[in-house]
Amino acid sequence: MRIAVTGIGLVTALGSGAGTNWAALAAGTSGIRHITRFDTTGMRATIAACVDFPEDEERNFTTAARVERLARLAIAEALAQSGLQAPFGGPLAIGMPPVEIEWPQRSAMDADTYPELLAKAPGSLPFYEEFLFGGASARLAERFGTTGVPQVVTTACASGGSAIQLAIEAIRRGETRKVIAAGADASLQPETLIRFGLLQALSTRNDDPQAASRPFSLTRDGFVMGDGAGALILEEEAHALERGATILGYVLGAGEAADTFHRTRSTPDGSAIVRCMQRALDDAGLAPSDIGYINAHGTSTPENDKMEAQAVRMLFGETPPPISSTKSMIGHTLSAAGAIEAAICLLALREQALPPTINQEDVDPELGLDTIPVSRPHRFRAALSNSFGFGGQNVSVILGAAD
Repeated sequence: MRIAVTGIGLVTALGSGAGTNWAALAAGTSGIRHITRFDTTGMRATIAACVDFPEDEERNFTTAARVERLARLAIAEALAQSGLQAPFGGPLAIGMPPVEIEWPQRSAMDADTYPELLAKAPGSLPFYEEFLFGGASARLAERFGTTGVPQVVTTACASGGSAIQLAIEAIRRGETRKVIAAGADASLQPETLIRFGLLQALSTRNDDPQAASRPFSLTRDGFVMGDGAGALILEEEAHALERGATILGYVLGAGEAADTFHRTRSTPDGSAIVRCMQRALDDAGLAPSDIGYINAHGTSTPENDKMEAQAVRMLFGETPPPISSTKSMIGHTLSAAGAIEAAICLLALREQALPPTINQEDVDPELGLDTIPVSRPHRFRAALSNSFGFGGQNVSVILGAAD
């Protein structure tokens, strides 16, 4: 059974819409800029790939509310392209960040500790519902008429890839003939920015935002946070053909493997990443030589890029497929990254062109990768999308071109 993709939706710092995003990515455009929607005074990093709303000046959107809005935009675009409409009549699988009550809301409730918050929150129903984990997905399910309880997954920065894996498994098991698979994140708020800064995980190249995310370079110094959402309409191929839908591509397989090594670091020998990619290949029934492009996790941190490059060469040999990190332009969208980057792979397959890794003036020669500094035409039939998260969560998804 093949899993067809009939709709793609994207929202990133480069704009709203898959077409808008592809044009900007192909041109090597960066969406990273100085943060303006909250005060960054005293913070180590003051830049991000922000998706700002017109109402930001009047309303303080919580992460939960912003995530829901981004997901709604991406799903609506994907649904419209697929030719389907609400009620959708199939399940929703979505990767989202964990819910955390933010400081402005804590202050508003005059509560400093979680026990106090838990005691007070149910008395304020709108507040309770906004921060309830899964609340945003339940509202999305209601809006788009999906069936069953939404499958909400939080596997750190692999969440979007995990949602795709859940979706294809549901179709393969015969539970449904169509699924909305998505990922959305808007964790860019003061407390999260401070925490990642304390971990020394963020780039501090604040004076030149567009050059800050530079995966695979000698001068990479950390990732840049980003907002965004990606959505795919997945269908059993026969179902898509029966209703005369245009097939945009295929999800050929997915694999996962856990590091179980460290709270934030990957296993030094890269073995878990190799297992993850190999399992995706096995699931798709492909050999390493069948992969024509890799969309890397490529966060621009010194250790992640080194580990990923090492693992890629271990599996694909010393001349691996061309590999790029689109995080160099849209930042690291955390829980949304797997869904967004799978969508980018599908767009690359349709256009038969490779999106670049920008800021490659000083490529790290020890990594041994073709990092695609400028977009170029490329004939290929399958792409691999890697997503690796804190806590040892690793997911790889393989996308295929339409026939």
